Amino acid sequence: MGGLPLTRNRLSDARQAAIRDAVRAATGVGFDQSPSRVAKLDDAEALHAFLSDPEIHGPIYNLPRPLTVDSIRCFIARNLAAQEAGEGLLFLRFDEVGDVLGYSEFGIWPEWGAGDLGGALRRDIQGGRAGVNGARQTFDWMFEGLQLELIVATGALDNIRTARLLDGLGFKRKGEIMSECEDGSTRPSLVWEVTKAEWRQAHPAGT
Repeated sequence: MGGLPLTRNRLSDARQAAIRDAVRAATGVGFDQSPSRVAKLDDAEALHAFLSDPEIHGPIYNLPRPLTVDSIRCFIARNLAAQEAGEGLLFLRFDEVGDVLGYSEFGIWPEWGAGDLGGALRRDIQGGRAGVNGARQTFDWMFEGLQLELIVATGALDNIRTARLLDGLGFKRKGEIMSECEDGSTRPSLVWEVTKAEWRQAHPAGT
């Protein structure tokens, strides 16, 4: 997520502190079905099983390489440390038998009041309105629960599903960056942003 956000409006020290406190206190997003929660180190095997599907992990540039239970445990640990610093989160969703349905990784820049969201859903619940509704609820939560002013999202140039989702939700394309993968390789990515005011205009509270 280097070089992000592209739009930078520095917040006061008090607003930055409030965002960090909100990130540290976050426990999950309260979806009606399968609410998310903070990932724990003990979740490494379940998350690894979810991410082992090439169609899931293939488009996601910032996952560990190679993808092993140990590397996923380190991935979780890094996000737990980021939450303690008020600069990141990793949430998981589970089905009724304890398998991972999806994950959300948040990068937070308190100084800019900005946050980045990445993640994936299991293939059997992709499509339809489930992904759109889940994304919309998560973005709502980021603005209200984390007190952010800007949300950033990135996607590979050929990631049509992400592009369609973000364009449809009212995000604005801001350009391209070169994303650095865990193995040191790079990948060009499209960047979308939406401000809180733009989001509320497109998605009034309570609708």
